[in-house]
Amino acid sequence: MQATSPASNLPLVRRLEAVGFRAWPAATVIYDGSWQVRLAGGHPSKRLNCVVPLDPSDCCDMDLRLEKARKRFQSYGRPLLLRQTPLASPQLIEHLAAEGWERFETVKVMTTELGRLALPDTIDHLPSHDIGRFVDASLSVTGEDAGLKPALAEVLSAIKPASGLFVIEEPPHGPVAVALCVQDNDLAGVMELAVAAAFRQRGLGVEILTSALRWARISGARAAWLQVLDSNAPALALYRKFGFREAYEYHYWREAQR
Repeated sequence: MQATSPASNLPLVRRLEAVGFRAWPAATVIYDGSWQVRLAGGHPSKRLNCVVPLDPSDCCDMDLRLEKARKRFQSYGRPLLLRQTPLASPQLIEHLAAEGWERFETVKVMTTELGRLALPDTIDHLPSHDIGRFVDASLSVTGEDAGLKPALAEVLSAIKPASGLFVIEEPPHGPVAVALCVQDNDLAGVMELAVAAAFRQRGLGVEILTSALRWARISGARAAWLQVLDSNAPALALYRKFGFREAYEYHYWREAQR
């Protein structure tokens, strides 16, 4: 799966968006035309709580549809967010800018071919299927609020494709690195990869990513994909060592503060 210009490879963008939706499923998904309205009552992840336009030609009745989405988000106690991929209508994005919306975050979607990838010779960590253990480890490693445990467990339990939950522990400290790998036919998504702040620069990112990709390849995946903030230089450097290259990027938009 070669990373190419999204303008000339919208089918690839559509496929990666589809597997991304399945790998990180929202509790509620409603379509307004080709706009996917995603909401989650418990988890605040932007990927789970945003409007995602999926057809560059769909730009009719923008004000009315945005107002409908706004009311729906308000009923969940969420601010209205829109995720702009190459599938979004240029007219819609121009409309948001004209209305004072703010583009505030950019994420790169990257892919790598697994068949020709030479994986490092590291300790092989086998995946777990214990969601409760993984959630506890993830919250500990990332330092996120422990109150998110039920919501994160709900998201992980809703994933339909085969998934592997990877945890590296280092006694007596406990979990120090985590990763989720979701295999959807011949594509494997690497999600939630994190290393505890005190244990970075020790090769744990390489170790857990290698384990996830090795599992995906053995399970039949031919390519892997992931999403990473464009400002996360250490993560970008790690992923490029594994041959990951940008397929496209997306941006989040929010309404101006009033």
